[in-house]
Amino acid sequence: MDRFRRASAAALLTAVALAGAVGGAVASSGVPAPPSGASAQDLATRPALSAHATARSVGAWEEFRVHGSARNITPGTPVTLQQKQGKRWVSLPATMKTARSGEYSLRVKLGIKGENALRITGGGAVSPVVRTTVN
Repeated sequence: MDRFRRASAAALLTAVALAGAVGGAVASSGVPAPPSGASAQDLATRPALSAHATARSVGAWEEFRVHGSARNITPGTPVTLQQKQGKRWVSLPATMKTARSGEYSLRVKLGIKGENALRITGGGAVSPVVRTTVN
């Protein structure tokens, strides 16, 4: 348990958003499942986020970016980086607003060694998971 507390405390300091507006963390548990019988048009208008990491492997505290775009989300909507810690997704202090084009790009530095599962949340959407290994 002590290891988990240290990892949680370290994770709060692991991500740094240097681009765009930085605000408080926004927690999101995910996107609700589509109602049964949802049409393709309903699914096409749902909020969605993409996410890509610029590096699959980095050294501890080495900077890389998580970037992507938002679809069916109002420009200027805050998006937040989350990291999987154990069985929970924890919002890191890395938040920025989407651009007019819907794009975002966060500069990230991670210190927890090993494989890190990351995702972006915001505007009622959750991105697919991206993985980066910290050596």
